[in-house]
Amino acid sequence: MQEDYANQGSQSQSNSDNSGQAKPWTGRRRMLAALAGQPVDRPPCWIMRQAGRYLPEYREVRKGHSFLEMVHQPELATEVTLQPIRRFGFDSAILFSDILTIPEAMGIDVAFPEGGPQLSPVVRTTEQVARLPGVGVVERLEYVADAVRMIRQTLSEDTALLGFSGAPFTLACYMVEGKGTKSFDAIKAMLYGSPETLVALLEKLADVVIDYLQMQLDAGADAVQLFDTWAGELRRVDYDRIVRPSTERIVRAIQAKGGKIMVFARHPGHLLDSTLTLGANGLGLDWRVDLRDAAVGRSLVGGTMALQGNLDPIELFAPPAHIQARVREMYDAVGTGWIANLGHGVVPSTPIAGVEAFVQAVRDLALVRRNRTNSNEFEAL
Repeated sequence: MQEDYANQGSQSQSNSDNSGQAKPWTGRRRMLAALAGQPVDRPPCWIMRQAGRYLPEYREVRKGHSFLEMVHQPELATEVTLQPIRRFGFDSAILFSDILTIPEAMGIDVAFPEGGPQLSPVVRTTEQVARLPGVGVVERLEYVADAVRMIRQTLSEDTALLGFSGAPFTLACYMVEGKGTKSFDAIKAMLYGSPETLVALLEKLADVVIDYLQMQLDAGADAVQLFDTWAGELRRVDYDRIVRPSTERIVRAIQAKGGKIMVFARHPGHLLDSTLTLGANGLGLDWRVDLRDAAVGRSLVGGTMALQGNLDPIELFAPPAHIQARVREMYDAVGTGWIANLGHGVVPSTPIAGVEAFVQAVRDLALVRRNRTNSNEFEAL
């Protein structure tokens, strides 16, 4: 697949403004071009959970504030969003927030004790779903729009800004279980015993997610990512029948207004064909998925979506030479339309040097691409 970038080299080099002058590549241009299926000078680079506990500057801010205070206060959210950009120069910032802002805005109590999130009351019956508010929810999330506006005003115009939301099924998992889970017994009991209740919950959440993501785009986000973290826990038949419709509706609604949207799921190997045909602008893949299989699948369905990922986050603990080799391996696997990222969020104990090596390895791909382009041109002569 490496030839894809090389064969597109002349087009990528000829990006120009109306005067015919070549425009310099910026992180923002790379990200938007990749999501539009266009060639770039090198892949754009960011990492999931890049604003967080692995950064000493984040831990300093966290000392004086609870997690929810940092999410709710735009000034704090802005500061921690910008920290990894200052340190590493990622091509894209991603809003510092949490997927559980939506259940909280729907009147559910959300807490973050040491053992993980706790939600109450749980939502398990048709009557409880019906009582959840369907209007006025996004208005309670205006602080998120304020944070996006503040970040966009402070962030360099050369850097992209991503917003995000939890997908309906992942949000439903927390709302039905009342906490994180490994067995998913309550949500699966609803799936198998009262699927109409689950569908009603997913559809209500989809309405809110659409408005929430559009609010972020209107406030200045360049694109948004939908985290369907727990979709991979489902059989494909159940995903296609129950979960996919609400996810697909969100994708179409955002794109109908000109927005760009990516979708990410964990353990998605058995769902790869389904997620490749969602029609999203980008598909985030976890480290268990073979990128070559994803690239072949994308080609078979005639898709132009960017493929994002999928370095195992623990590989950031490896020596720089290993990280560089893996980055080039992923680059070769995908070709045009690759966004360099991890296969899940960076873990708190990650060494800073590992992130630096990852970012540098992606930057070095600009030279790799130029060398391959020049080699192809020579061979053509």
